[in-house]
Amino acid sequence: MVENMTKLDLNDVTRYVENNIKDFHEKRLAKVNSIKLSDVIRAKNPYLFKAKNVTTASEIIDGILSAFLSSSEEGIFGNWLERLAIYINQAVYGGQKAAVDGIDLDFVKDGKRYLVAIKSGPNWGNDSQYKKLIDQFNTARKRLSTSGGKVETICVNGCCYGRSQDKSELKAKGNYYKMCGQRFWELISGDPNLFIDIIVPIGHEAERQNQEFNVSYGNLKNRLEKEFLLQFTDEAGAIDWAKLIKFNSLTEVKVPTPKKGKQIK
Repeated sequence: MVENMTKLDLNDVTRYVENNIKDFHEKRLAKVNSIKLSDVIRAKNPYLFKAKNVTTASEIIDGILSAFLSSSEEGIFGNWLERLAIYINQAVYGGQKAAVDGIDLDFVKDGKRYLVAIKSGPNWGNDSQYKKLIDQFNTARKRLSTSGGKVETICVNGCCYGRSQDKSELKAKGNYYKMCGQRFWELISGDPNLFIDIIVPIGHEAERQNQEFNVSYGNLKNRLEKEFLLQFTDEAGAIDWAKLIKFNSLTEVKVPTPKKGKQIK
């Protein structure tokens, strides 16, 4: 792979973001329109609501829905932000998708070859997921060494937001760097201010898009509250906690299908 750097044109980045940010809003809206009561009821701890003396359907739906959607939105936007990072690196350094699963970018910069696995934020995984990432980095290194590559290879876990500190960037266990926020965006673009410059285009038409989202969110809340009242309250209007907890946690018992016996003639 040959080193090739083109100065980043922020106008190109702005156009890309404005043309593609609608994908995030569309997926976010589609998620809201597809949510079912069973999805959110099974996703949260019902005992917590009882411990907090929650007494209304509105409180339960508010608590469950906000947490459920927040997690979903982080995933959707994180994936979108990763695509933006890949676009920028391809424009500046000609970065390519690596041949090894889990490695999002392969590019040469300052005479060194970088293999980057992009994650949305710094707290993205557990021990087993980090171990898998280290295995993927090691596999990529081996492939490069067997193909005769003599350029120094640097593996990086890049995070789209969060802070980096020089003294802790190198992870001795796994021999890779973890670069977050400004350090990550500068690595892939050569621009130390990019992490700030992308804020304005990301907000493109956010107000209009959120107006449509808020209407759908309000409708969803009303629908889920209505369904909750019908399914999980008694005749007096009180929450039927036993019924709610059974729906959330009761073991499903599968009735075995009787085997067909031999027919007696």
